[in-house]
Amino acid sequence: MPYESTVFATSTAPADVVRRQYLASAAGDLTELRATLAPDVEWTEMAGFPLAGTYRTPEGVTANVMEKLGADWDDWTAHDDTYVVDGENVVVLARYTATNKATGKPIDVRVAHHFTVRGGLIVRFEQFVDTALVRDAMTA
Repeated sequence: MPYESTVFATSTAPADVVRRQYLASAAGDLTELRATLAPDVEWTEMAGFPLAGTYRTPEGVTANVMEKLGADWDDWTAHDDTYVVDGENVVVLARYTATNKATGKPIDVRVAHHFTVRGGLIVRFEQFVDTALVRDAMTA
């Protein structure tokens, strides 16, 4: 494995930890995704979003968010494109794309994610998204 890949894979830099989380999510690798989360992680999906609420523990996050998204949507992906880093805070501007399994309607919606990373693990996440666009794709 090239040196850069080895460094990235073990880096505790907040942006690298967050990027590994996105890569694991896109690959559907929930084990690797959980490895980026602190045992006491606090993961908040925005009010109005279909999975709105705050989830704790890596297993709680993947079971209540990632697995449910996979059950309801085809090809759910968060495309991360811009990172703004301030110490332990990482804000990512991204885009969700997917197709709702029940309606066949696609989404392509901008989002912002705020992560807090401490000790090489994500301890907090908060989602900001236009929930109306997501809900519109879920209704026939």
